[in-house]
Amino acid sequence: MKTHPKNWLTSLPQPAQDYLEGHRLDEVECIIADLPGIARGKAVPASKFARQDYFHLPDSIFFQTITGGWGEAAGDEGFIERDMVLKPDMDTASAAPWTADWTLQVIHDAYDRNGEPVQSAPRNVLKRVVELYRTKGWEPVVAPEMEFYLVARNLDPAKKIEPMMGRSGRPAAARQAYSMTAVDEFGPVIDDIYDFAEAQGFEIDGITQEGGAGQLEINLRHGDPVKLADEVFYFKRLIREAALRHDCYATFMAKPIAEEPGSAMHIHHSVIDIESGQNLFSGPQGGETDAFFHFIGGLQNHFPSAIAVIAPYVNSFRRYVRDHSAPVNLEWARDNRTAGLRVPLSPPAARRVENRLAGMDCNPYLGIAASLACGYLGLIEQERPDKQRKGEAYAGEDAFPRELGASLDLFDEATDLHEVLGREFARVYSIVKRSEYEEFLHVISPWEREHLLLNV
Repeated sequence: MKTHPKNWLTSLPQPAQDYLEGHRLDEVECIIADLPGIARGKAVPASKFARQDYFHLPDSIFFQTITGGWGEAAGDEGFIERDMVLKPDMDTASAAPWTADWTLQVIHDAYDRNGEPVQSAPRNVLKRVVELYRTKGWEPVVAPEMEFYLVARNLDPAKKIEPMMGRSGRPAAARQAYSMTAVDEFGPVIDDIYDFAEAQGFEIDGITQEGGAGQLEINLRHGDPVKLADEVFYFKRLIREAALRHDCYATFMAKPIAEEPGSAMHIHHSVIDIESGQNLFSGPQGGETDAFFHFIGGLQNHFPSAIAVIAPYVNSFRRYVRDHSAPVNLEWARDNRTAGLRVPLSPPAARRVENRLAGMDCNPYLGIAASLACGYLGLIEQERPDKQRKGEAYAGEDAFPRELGASLDLFDEATDLHEVLGREFARVYSIVKRSEYEEFLHVISPWEREHLLLNV
């Protein structure tokens, strides 16, 4: 992590310098991701940011639920909202190109008053997991894929979500996966996404139309897990801002439209041996190594306990529908998209394992951390996976809970996973998620009113 030196403007990452060239920086947004992945922080004048090495926010931002309520996670001293010390990581300085003035965003890391990382901060959770790998001489590498929907503006929560209106004047048509015509329908939004990404220095590996009406996928280049999680965190905001310019919404809900496929954040994993620089999953002759199988075994053994992190809301579980572009299993297979754990076609140097279970609604830091944690435990425990799945995997039995309450029960029991992610994080996360779940259980749904009101 780099804090800003006196000549900090000339030390910015090159894309940020290019963005500001010929302009006067007006404002800096000092931000940090909370548990849902919402950007929290402060906007300060550039002149003030140049004078400050840190700023404060209360630790209660990590106790807040998605609805704005609070989980009782403050600990023995009670809800005193102790100040955290938030220090900028200047490597993350990035343009905010949708603003009216010249603004930068900078991601901050959370420390307590003794200088120790705050365990419940999602970016710190991911850093902790990555450091466990590095202590063993391994460098984890990930490549996220982001699926999302462009939908019509929706001001009434009781109204169903509908696809956005395309350039043709017709609502986006469903089931046109990989159609370039479908991508062209969203051309103006995609143009802004590309422009914003370029201003922020992000490299998009590709944009494709997915199987849902108005559903797109953006692939990112593989790299360092923290850096890629930062990019997904930034991308969610970037995409939302691009959509708003064109009178539509971008949503990262796991299942926004009942009849359409859900949105995933597929995560590709590989592990590099730091000393040799070689892919740990491939041997000298290019064959699959024990580490490759152990990593898959860890995903199979520990994912049921981690589902509450990669599927963090009640809606998340609506995505897991058989024969609907989402896995309901922990089978592993080569080049098979019906399996929860897929080994894509690749040369030995790029051998990797794709986690197809994580939803796009998860916090990117926590989703990647949980996935890497399961693989790490597999490498340590050295248990081999089940036999490779041959053929369609949808017919298999469910391998994990299909609702949030049972998933949280498994998460609470997973002390081995807690040791990797951090016990304090596990404690806070469970309390906050149970608070959200309890709040949901008090809501009477339209289905209940329609079918139960007069019939039971």
